[in-house]
Amino acid sequence: MGGAKVVVYGLSTEGYAIACQMAIKGADVYIIDESTPSAISLKAEIAKTYPNVSSLKEDEPLLAMEPIDVAISKAQYLFFTPRVRKTGQDIKTEIHSKFKDATTSLKKNSCVIYTLPTGFGGNNENISLLEHVTGFEVGKQISYFYYPLEDLNQQPKIIGSFNGKEDSVLADLLTTGKKEKKFVAISSSEHFHAINVLSRFSSLSSILEVCRYVQDDVTKNDLSSDDFQEIFLDNMVSGLFDLKALGSSFEGANTLMYLINGSVKGIDGYIKKLIDEIRSTLKKNDLKASRTKIALSWTLDQHEMRGDKIEMLQNLTSRLRDYIGDVEAYEHPNFDLFHSDKTTIIVACSKIDFENIEKNKQDTNIIVIKANPLCEIIQ
Repeated sequence: MGGAKVVVYGLSTEGYAIACQMAIKGADVYIIDESTPSAISLKAEIAKTYPNVSSLKEDEPLLAMEPIDVAISKAQYLFFTPRVRKTGQDIKTEIHSKFKDATTSLKKNSCVIYTLPTGFGGNNENISLLEHVTGFEVGKQISYFYYPLEDLNQQPKIIGSFNGKEDSVLADLLTTGKKEKKFVAISSSEHFHAINVLSRFSSLSSILEVCRYVQDDVTKNDLSSDDFQEIFLDNMVSGLFDLKALGSSFEGANTLMYLINGSVKGIDGYIKKLIDEIRSTLKKNDLKASRTKIALSWTLDQHEMRGDKIEMLQNLTSRLRDYIGDVEAYEHPNFDLFHSDKTTIIVACSKIDFENIEKNKQDTNIIVIKANPLCEIIQ
């Protein structure tokens, strides 16, 4: 495997993590930042020095570069890990356009590893596009694999492969520790991924919907001692991109669509509940909207492949501004900013943000709302 030529298309958190892992294993890795015209050489010592994209970008070390098309033409393995920021119907167009850019210069006998989630049949579309762009037939002159990256701490155990064909070099590049990778047919890997995504969202929706019916303080207190109070908005939105990708593979109504739509509606219902809780907090505390500031504390990874958290924060901000003019989003809010003549309501959208607020909060003029299923209020 030493020296396998790898190109990672997309300087995303997930792409960089996988590139570092392979560089440390001795592969010859180039990573492409879509906003620049060059591919960056990623050596093992750089991978060890800079644990994530932010640290690499902040320090801007001098790195060897070569033109993107040259790097791709030499690639034996091309990983497709772009940052997707469009929303709604435009997502597909953005992904297809980037996929074309990534694969145009590929040579015969190279392998493409697609790491974004697709719905059922999504990889067939990608394969057709790949064949159209390169002029090579998948399974003969070029190979295609599906490896949907979700959680950085836990990469998929299985690799979807055209005709289920194994590739020992790829398995070696992707294996960490003793956990061997298993190759399955592409359609099987789509189904495995769908089961993972739906299981997580079905469980989440059940918690959110039941908590919507909690009215009295006694029940709220009893429930707030349970583990699910550690689920924040940040956790709820994780994987929403995957859920919607799955939903886009169906026409008409079926039971799976009910599950998918129910989960999407469940999160939307939760946002509505959170806004209602903020409004009722104003009422309970006799606060005028004009004398109140809302600070949404949500530390986001701007380099993630999926843009659904960024989109959700924008959506929540604009919906809150319909009621209260002064709404701002913060990463690691600086509490000195809030010593104003307004009462500040801080909404903690993730566990890290909540812990940071608890550690640094001194002002009595601050109300904290945990964006968890119960929307707990801490004064």
